[in-house]
Parts: sequence; C-alpha cells; structure tokens
Amino acid sequence: MVGPSSFGYQVAGFGAGGADLGKLELIQTLSADNSSQILAFDNVFSSTYDVYFITWSDYTPTNDENLIQLRLKNSSGEVSSGYHRATQEGNASGSFSEVRSTSSDHIRIMGGGGNNTGENANGYIYVYNPNDSSQFTFTSNQTFYIDQNANPSMIFGSGVYATAETVTGFLLKNISSGGTLGNINTLDVSLYGIKGS
Repeated sequence: MVGPSSFGYQVAGFGAGGADLGKLELIQTLSADNSSQILAFDNVFSSTYDVYFITWSDYTPTNDENLIQLRLKNSSGEVSSGYHRATQEGNASGSFSEVRSTSSDHIRIMGGGGNNTGENANGYIYVYNPNDSSQFTFTSNQTFYIDQNANPSMIFGSGVYATAETVTGFLLKNISSGGTLGNINTLDVSLYGIKGS
C-alpha cells in the first residue's frame, strides 16, 4: 500500500506491511463559524516534531471571492513579512498560471472562493522545522476549491519564512476581495505532528 494507513505512512515494496515512516499525532483541532475572521494556533510547535501536517476542510466564506491566507507566529506574535512563495494554479475551464513572490506578507494557499452551497474549499499544508531557531521554516501545500465563478480549481505550491528563528504557531486568516479581513462561514482545521519511527 502507498500512502497513509491508520495515520502512518507506508511505502510499497518494503516488506509485507510496508515501511512505517512515521505517525500522525493530533495536537489541536479548531473550528470557525460566522463570527470568526481568524483561526489562531498558539504555541503548538515544539521540539517534539520536525514536521507538522495541517488539514483544513469545509471552508466557505460569508462573502463571495474571499480566501484564507497562512501566516506564522513567533515569540512577538504574528509574522507579517519575510515570506517567499510560489504556486501553480488552475481550474476546470483550462486557465493555468504561476503566482510567486519574494517579498510577501503571507503564504498563499488558495484563490478567491465561492460562498454558494457546495462551493467549499479543502486542503493540507506541511510545515518543516518551525521550532529550529537555526533554520528557515518551509511549507508545502495543496488545495482544491470552487472559485467565485463556480469553477473547480486547484493550487499547489511551497513557501518559506526566510528568517532563522523559532516559530511557535500559525494563523489562518479570511481575506476579502478588497484585501481586508472578512468573516468565515465554516472552517475546520486540525494540526498533527509527524512522529518519527
């Protein structure tokens, strides 16, 4: 079997049961409703894990063409600069593009989503070495969503917070089409640590 199995990772060809390359251990789950604009995970990264896995699902904004952005947190609070990021994006209408920045205030994980019934967004994010003060913090992500024009859409990419310091947590922020905070209608987020064998 290839892929997750009982919250473990297995690779085909390494014995009858596969090779156990680590297990997901739940750290925290948060949900948002129509009164929320930000989901904040505080003091969740530690020396216990080198790699973290974030799943987020059933995101719908209160207003059309909103999206969620990822920002990290350090000992001073929210990190609002110093991100490098690149994504490949496309939709079922055949539109594809590359979006990138070397001086961003966030890590991009989706484009503008719709808010009609069934137009939800789902995705996952890996975070690498956030607790290591001698390294940059890297991310990789993939998202599937219905955009504001009812197009099935996808985005995959990576990012880096290019400062070697201890990262303590992260935020998912609902951003409106005008660039301001907007309300989340629904969003469920879980954070896991990947425990080595």
